[in-house]
Amino acid sequence: MKRKIKDILAAIVYFLYEKGILHNHIKVHTIDETIDELLTTEKSMVRFGDGEIVMIRGVDLMLQKASPEIGQGLAEMLRYPYEDLMVTLPDIFDTLTDRHESGRRFWKDHLLFCRRTYEKYCDTGKVYFNSFISRCYYNVGGYEDCERWFAKIKKIWENRNVVIVEGTKTHNGVGNDLFDSAKSIERIICPPKDAYGALSVIVEACTRYDKDRLFLLSVGVAAKFLTVELFERGYRALDIGNMDLEYEWFLRRASSKIPLKKHEITGKEANERAALQDEAYGEYLRQVKRWI
Repeated sequence: MKRKIKDILAAIVYFLYEKGILHNHIKVHTIDETIDELLTTEKSMVRFGDGEIVMIRGVDLMLQKASPEIGQGLAEMLRYPYEDLMVTLPDIFDTLTDRHESGRRFWKDHLLFCRRTYEKYCDTGKVYFNSFISRCYYNVGGYEDCERWFAKIKKIWENRNVVIVEGTKTHNGVGNDLFDSAKSIERIICPPKDAYGALSVIVEACTRYDKDRLFLLSVGVAAKFLTVELFERGYRALDIGNMDLEYEWFLRRASSKIPLKKHEITGKEANERAALQDEAYGEYLRQVKRWI
């Protein structure tokens, strides 16, 4: 019964929002516009999903405990004035008609509880870029759209020296061709949980590199702060979130959020490294330059 009541309330609120009865001042670029901006500029990108918004409200996430410091920092990022730092939001404010039924329900619930957070902290004088650049299959597109989007996305790091900063179980690009266009790949492996607490160590590891490197970040909420730190120090950093997971679902034409075997292995301990070798992860291990 509670679920049904919440669904009804969420549907009513979203209807009022969609029709402009509740004011909608938040604007978001399309996925294509977001990709094109990354392709034609050297801008950095910080990505806000639903998790970052609820953390502003002080709610813990599965892989990161909330704190006033994190909440305040995220809220400030939503209003960052830097032209060369792209801030993205979920494209959920105008319509949800192109989403899966489960996706429509999720985002309506999200706005039921978080609408005022967006309205309080977002800059209504700017157009945000689109967070679904890294969630473009299951949440948004059909196969043909995604095929075009991913082909463009791969050009962002084409012939670039890339440093991937990720958690122990992320394995970006392992077992697929997402980053095959890169000139070189090195990896910094971070704690899978509460990585914000290791932020200073992660920053130190990243800033040992020359500024010609392109940093691709998949370390949850910590990636937002790491993006800003690297951007302010003159690096280009892109918070890509779970793009690899979405790409895997796209390749499989998955109709549901299927788990991936590679996410079961951390690779840090000796016995796990042996398992990685057995799974043909030798190239991944050669790319790892730092375990944090």
